[in-house]
Amino acid sequence: MKLRRKILLAIILLVFIPVILMGSISYYSFSRAMENKSNNFYWVSLLETDRKLKFALNEVTTVSNSAIAQPLIQKLVKQPNFTVTYEQKQDINNLINHPMITSFGLYSKDKLQYQFNEAMSFRELKQQSWYGAVKAAEGRPVWVGPGENGSAATGKPVLIQARLIKDYYSLEDIGALIIYVKPDILDQVFWDAATLKQGDILLVNKLGNIVFDKSGTHIGERTEFPFLTHDEPEGKGYYTAKYQGEKSLITYLPSHNKDWYLVAITPSKLIASESNSIRNIAVVLVLVSLISAFLFDRFFVRRLVRSIIGAVNGMKRVQQGIFVPITSAVRSEDETDLLVDGFNRMSTQISELIEQVQTEQARKKEFELQALVAQINPHFIYNSLESINSLAVLQGNKQISKMVVSLGKLLRISISENQQLITLSMEMEHVRHYLDIQKFRFEEQFDYHIEIPESLKYFLTQKLIVQPIVENALYHAIEPMEEKGLISITAKEDERDIMIDVTDNGPGFSSDTLMNLWSKDGSPKNYRGTGVGLKNVHERLRIRFGARYGILICSSPGHGSTIRIRIPKILHEPGAAKR
Repeated sequence: MKLRRKILLAIILLVFIPVILMGSISYYSFSRAMENKSNNFYWVSLLETDRKLKFALNEVTTVSNSAIAQPLIQKLVKQPNFTVTYEQKQDINNLINHPMITSFGLYSKDKLQYQFNEAMSFRELKQQSWYGAVKAAEGRPVWVGPGENGSAATGKPVLIQARLIKDYYSLEDIGALIIYVKPDILDQVFWDAATLKQGDILLVNKLGNIVFDKSGTHIGERTEFPFLTHDEPEGKGYYTAKYQGEKSLITYLPSHNKDWYLVAITPSKLIASESNSIRNIAVVLVLVSLISAFLFDRFFVRRLVRSIIGAVNGMKRVQQGIFVPITSAVRSEDETDLLVDGFNRMSTQISELIEQVQTEQARKKEFELQALVAQINPHFIYNSLESINSLAVLQGNKQISKMVVSLGKLLRISISENQQLITLSMEMEHVRHYLDIQKFRFEEQFDYHIEIPESLKYFLTQKLIVQPIVENALYHAIEPMEEKGLISITAKEDERDIMIDVTDNGPGFSSDTLMNLWSKDGSPKNYRGTGVGLKNVHERLRIRFGARYGILICSSPGHGSTIRIRIPKILHEPGAAKR
């Protein structure tokens, strides 16, 4: 291949192809960034929409909560033959009064007792698909949207709140209250929801029915969202799939109502349109690069090739690694001189680059050696501890042996276990080994007691949440004491959660002291800087399990301290610990 063609090919490889790659990568990266941006935008919008929805529905719930406890309504549903006077009707209407309530019905166990405007008969009520959910709710309000109760199909959409009425004293089921609410309450919430152009926000139940949507065009339709089939949805998420025959970005978030999901739909072409400018720029750059390559060949390469012949000797010296500038006895002030000058500059730069690369390679080897020295295999630590333990046993020093065994087990739980969720028994084992090691340091200054019911040992918990609390108690409660200290760790449960109490008989502390301990970085200020800290444990629990969970601190000067850790009940299953 001739030199001119080689140079042209080199230009294509060094300019044309990199520009194509750069444009393609930029387009892909920008598209992904726009997708993530859209997802974050919709997630915030869904979160705000759910908050407004909860507030709006709670207004009606507050009205019904107050009404069903009133003696007049209690008497009305308990006595089938109760006759309502005009004044009592006015009182009932005033009790169940809200601008969004269009009508309501009060039912006894077998018939409709009272209705305002219009309500379904008791027979119709029992035939509703959602009546079973109302009975299962045990008096809690059940919301049935326009897309669930069939009202959207009739052209008169209505939102229904249904709940059982219980006897005020015996808590027995005595009737039911059905409230019909204007769909405007949903319109107001969804109308304020922020959406991108051509985007939509849906309210969907677990059966796939669209309860309500911002556009108002798909209420009551059936959908097939994959996350609805999960037994335990993983909270918010997003994915790309076809919706209504169009590829779209689908963002979903569980609503405060456990039977509903908020879903945002964004057409993919809308997101892609934001990247069209990048694509167009990439195409223009490719065309410009191609044209430039041919122009460069026409007006420069052809002349340069002629000048290269005169620099052959200099190139041979370069091949031998001799970077000596080319000297010319006579300068003709033409392209040949430009070539020679360029070659001389190139030779000097190559020499500098080679020296720089050699220096970098030497530094790289040095850093690699340092990295190899710094790498410590955890198994080497365990094997070393085993050797120390064997030596202590041979020397008859049981205390060192026990301490080494506890330290080894402590390290195995802290380092080797890579899962974030571990069983409660393993967490308590970690705390027990930690306390055993501390007893060697504090000697007889404190005792400890760990009590965990057998039924709770195999529930999962966040890793390393009890040990930092115990560590805090040791250094802030037990260590300053003159008398013997006691740390008690107990676990108990209620219907939904597990409570772990860490109690000490230390001097206690005031709220001002607590605020000093609760430092910004999550570590106790007076501690040595190695602890995890109360705030850190609290925030880790809230991030993983939600705002309901965390720690509760009870203390007063002179009465010791109790720190309660609340976690949800998550039963250990095969593979569950690695979530």
